[in-house]
Parts: sequence; structure tokens; C-alpha cells
Amino acid sequence: MRLLADENIPGDVVQALRLAGHDVAWIRIDPPGSADRDVLARAQEESRILLTFDKDFGELAWRERLPAVCGVVLFRLPMPAPTDVGRVLAEIVNGRSDWAGHFSVVGADRIRMRPLPTA
Repeated sequence: MRLLADENIPGDVVQALRLAGHDVAWIRIDPPGSADRDVLARAQEESRILLTFDKDFGELAWRERLPAVCGVVLFRLPMPAPTDVGRVLAEIVNGRSDWAGHFSVVGADRIRMRPLPTA
């Protein structure tokens, strides 16, 4: 999968996803401090699925009509222990292949997925 990790995604998660074979760009290093709209635009331009803890992307994804080749995975679960965060979040992402085309909210006990609007 082509993923874009928001700058609030821990480095251990980025590393674990890369080790699993995913193409992961990370806003924390390229370019840090980007505005949410710019992050979402990059996901669109590069056909990446955005991983974030920032719930502002929900409204923005709908307003900007994020295309179906993209998607947003919003983590709304308690942060795992620092020693487990990479493995736990990578397992969640690796556990599905249908993130694209959806706005997904990952909670402690379930994943809610809504299709993004089509053009």
C-alpha cells in the first residue's frame, strides 16, 4: 500500500509499515509542519492513504471530496505502550486491504468505514 503518515504518527509505526513492504511517506520529515489541507492534497496527488490521529481530517476529506484511490485512517484508540505502538498499529493497517476509498475510524473495539463520496 501507498501510505502517508501524518506527523502525529509515531516513527515506530512508520518503520514497522515499511518493514512490512509498504511505501510510506512521513509528514514529520517531509515536510514537517504542513497544514492539514496540504497533507490531504499530497495524499490525493500521490494516491496515498492517510494515517492520522487528527480528527480534523474527517470534515476536510468530505469537503475536499478525496478521490477513491485515497483514504483516511483515523486512529481513535488509546495509545499502546511505547514498546508496542509500532507493532500494534501496523497490525491494524496490515489487517485490511480495503482502506482506499473510505474514511475509516479505528476505535478500541471496532473499525467504522464509510465510503468517500464519488465525484
